[in-house]
Amino acid sequence: MDEVSASTPPEAEPGGRGRGKGGLRRFLRRMAAGNAELEAEDLQKTAGDEGATPITDCAARKRHCVAGTLRTVTLRPRGGAPALEAELYDGTDVISLVWLGRRKIAGIDPGRRLRAEGLVSVQDGRKVMFNPRYELRGGS
Repeated sequence: MDEVSASTPPEAEPGGRGRGKGGLRRFLRRMAAGNAELEAEDLQKTAGDEGATPITDCAARKRHCVAGTLRTVTLRPRGGAPALEAELYDGTDVISLVWLGRRKIAGIDPGRRLRAEGLVSVQDGRKVMFNPRYELRGGS
């Protein structure tokens, strides 16, 4: 039987599959996790790849770039004027994106991936971004 030293990388081990320690642990965790957990994990990863700030880390009165999936899109009048409000979820938290004076925006639909940039404010304990710049991403 061949001996393998502790410093040998997994790829160099006889019959090794190139996986480091914890591969089985990761696999078992993913198998036991619910769909919501897996979706949140995937959203966090893709948002990080896009250079976006996690919504939980967004500070009030600062400009941030966020990315995620639109959960809901509703028309809510504010001060007598129309306002389109969308809830963006990135796997860590939720932020409301509000476009004042708009009734509908093409492509802003539930389930759509989106990247938004703007000033974050807090109203009634919820993070809100008014009239953000946005970029539609791949389909739902």
